[in-house]
Amino acid sequence: MSKTLVVVSPDADTLAATVAARLAIKIIDAQAERGSASIVLTGGRIAAKVLATLKDLPAGKAIDWPHVELWWGDERFLPAGDPDRNETQARAALLDALPLDPARVHAMPASDGPDGDDASAAAARYARELVTGGADLPSFDVLMLGVGEDGHVASLFPGHPVLNETGTTAATFNSPKPPPTRITLTMPTIQTADEVWLVAAGPDKTKSVGAALNGDKSLPAAHATGTSRTLWLLDGPAAADVAAS
Repeated sequence: MSKTLVVVSPDADTLAATVAARLAIKIIDAQAERGSASIVLTGGRIAAKVLATLKDLPAGKAIDWPHVELWWGDERFLPAGDPDRNETQARAALLDALPLDPARVHAMPASDGPDGDDASAAAARYARELVTGGADLPSFDVLMLGVGEDGHVASLFPGHPVLNETGTTAATFNSPKPPPTRITLTMPTIQTADEVWLVAAGPDKTKSVGAALNGDKSLPAAHATGTSRTLWLLDGPAAADVAAS
């Protein structure tokens, strides 16, 4: 059974440093065990801060970056290099400074990619990439998620039809948050990760974080769980409505 752990840092900067340190250790441990690590990245302001912090972290020097497999939990379906794409933000914050193996960096397709503006075809392409060389999904060591003000994770929004998708990936249309078209891992795929980390900072996340952790199952964030462990990594304001255990 998955264990849920809530870790609260006093502020966003300390939270970013905490998450970056945890991520470095998780990667190092996975590589010591198997020779590689598989990480699913997320977008948003706190995610960018985590990656930027990891770049200067001493423990990062112990990571064998060419043997890190990188995936994304969701992506805004925009042209390659668009500043609003999660990939673009991750590259600017950290990835472009690392000796990564390009074949192990699995960005979600862009709207000017091989499938053009067909988001459903692009989502299907990413689903095929996930299972290349085998019938099973990768063993995600850590799958990181931001938590939206409305309790959404990845591009899975409360009450949205995409929540019912049972495939590996899906296209999200008419998203309540711009841009309207996105690509996302589905909830069943998210739930295959060894550890799911939900990272949230700021008073705008207080209500959704508190509701999800206090049992509101209408929120997608309440269903994002890892197979072995689920970590809620929060700053003080985001955790203000979390009931004491």
